[in-house]
Amino acid sequence: MDIAVAPFDPSDEAALDDAYRIRAAAQVVDTPDVPAGDRAEFGLVAAHPPYGNLIHRALARRGGEAVGYLWLRLPQLDNTSTVLVELFVDPAHRRRGVGRALLAHAREVALAHGRKHLIAEVDGVPPGEDRQPPGAAFAAAVGAQAALPMVRRRLDTTGLDEAALTALHEQARSRAVGYRTVAWQGAAPEEYVADVARLEARLLVDAPTGDLAMEAERVDAARIREIERFQALRGRRRYHLGAVHEQTGRLVAWTMIQTGPFTNWYASQEITIVDPAHRGHRLGLLVKIENLRQVLAQEPELRVIDTWNAAVNDHMVSINEQLGYRVAESAADWQLTL
Repeated sequence: MDIAVAPFDPSDEAALDDAYRIRAAAQVVDTPDVPAGDRAEFGLVAAHPPYGNLIHRALARRGGEAVGYLWLRLPQLDNTSTVLVELFVDPAHRRRGVGRALLAHAREVALAHGRKHLIAEVDGVPPGEDRQPPGAAFAAAVGAQAALPMVRRRLDTTGLDEAALTALHEQARSRAVGYRTVAWQGAAPEEYVADVARLEARLLVDAPTGDLAMEAERVDAARIREIERFQALRGRRRYHLGAVHEQTGRLVAWTMIQTGPFTNWYASQEITIVDPAHRGHRLGLLVKIENLRQVLAQEPELRVIDTWNAAVNDHMVSINEQLGYRVAESAADWQLTL
């Protein structure tokens, strides 16, 4: 039976229903410990796409039934040779050509926009499992390369060692003479937004990117405000903690944890970055501990925080493991050159 792939508009609620059903079914099989979110949150994400990106959505149908979902993000402000890909096939319809049909559509879209690389985060396997996950097997079969090995670690917030956490905080604070911390939720205070932009722009400079065809992003205060706006429209709750260099008043370290509007037990640890000129003062550890405490004080139902790091990012991995994060999954970012 032929497979037909066609784009759809985010205002098409029936298509969104199909896309959500496929994505949720795939996630239950591929990463059952990570919540897929509910249909309402899926709709918020579709209605409020990320600033500075063109989003393309498509469904694969066989015999009129939706069996695959494709989401493409084409950056417009930088990294304009790449397309970020999310590809989901209903587990009941795998190994029947649906994934290849969706990938062929992704290629067409990418080439029509002058793009050279498709990049996708591909789920991996939990510790102790010696197998190739379906996503990685598919990526290898179509000629993609594992460009950046990644590891997802998980913190069980119900089992925190408070005494150890306090000792770590005291050690970090003793090294951070000349710095003070500042906490906020949602939008950055006006006096720090330019520094947040400067630190955000460093992420793809400082963090390992392996063989990915990614360049540093050009981020300014206006771009940060747009990011904040669409995250608020999506109902995301975002908790930030920064370190300020008292002599200059500049924000020189920053970390953020975010959670969604409907899954109160789960959050993700996002960016943590320290200005290179201010490293060696345990600022990364300091801001992460204080932000963890901020989040737990505001989110009483929170039980799990996940974080993703490049496997070779030894410094950040060390900090996370000191806080109690443990390996949940080994994965990779895969890249297909067109």
